[in-house]
Amino acid sequence: MINEFSPEVISEIGYYVYRLIDPRNGNTFYVGKGKGDRVFNHMSGALAYRGTEDKANKKIGLIRKIHQDGLDVIHVIHRHGLDSKTALEVEAALIDAYPGLSNIKGGQYSGEYGPMNALQIEAKYKAEIIEEITEKCIIVKIKQWSIDRAIDRYDCDFSAAIYEATREAWTLSMSRAKSANYVLAVLDGIVKAVYSGLQWYVSEEWAPRLAFHGNEVTEDIKEKYVGKRIPPEYKKRGVQSPCQYVNC
Repeated sequence: MINEFSPEVISEIGYYVYRLIDPRNGNTFYVGKGKGDRVFNHMSGALAYRGTEDKANKKIGLIRKIHQDGLDVIHVIHRHGLDSKTALEVEAALIDAYPGLSNIKGGQYSGEYGPMNALQIEAKYKAEIIEEITEKCIIVKIKQWSIDRAIDRYDCDFSAAIYEATREAWTLSMSRAKSANYVLAVLDGIVKAVYSGLQWYVSEEWAPRLAFHGNEVTEDIKEKYVGKRIPPEYKKRGVQSPCQYVNC
């Protein structure tokens, strides 16, 4: 095992995209972009972690368990010699290709331009655009893999899985979140569900991120939003946060 690159290698490889692999089962559990010794920093950071195990994120927990088993994380440089922008695109494509990763954030633009089947592509660009969002609400952009994970985790149907994928856990201001009357669950640019009666709280698993409990909305609100495409100003390229305040 090595824990750093030689100076000669660093000068040659430029930006790269890498995968961290669990040697116990061969599963990729993290995808990242970096340069220099970035690929090795996760291991040293996880071993230096001094918080409680229950507060460690999934990536840190996995690395520490691998180390406790007397093994080393496998570091794979998936593509190198890239510029920063290209590395971001490659990273996003790989994150989309490996569901269930420990990455806290998804790939850049994956919510808008990530994997979709032909029917989803047709629905995304054919759906009627919402003329104006007038209510105080928070748009939450979810991903298909988070819905799939919720189905597996909670053994629930698609509708319930959308709710579970939407309700936690997000970096939001508690005061602004509480001012919202609705949460719009958006998948691939289309509103899939709207929730009201929001009760916000700090997530136990992902503190200090926020989560909420909510209810289905009335039929008039459903008719106004569900199945329609969010306006272009709410899906601009370069908007990194999966959550957007509207009128809050």
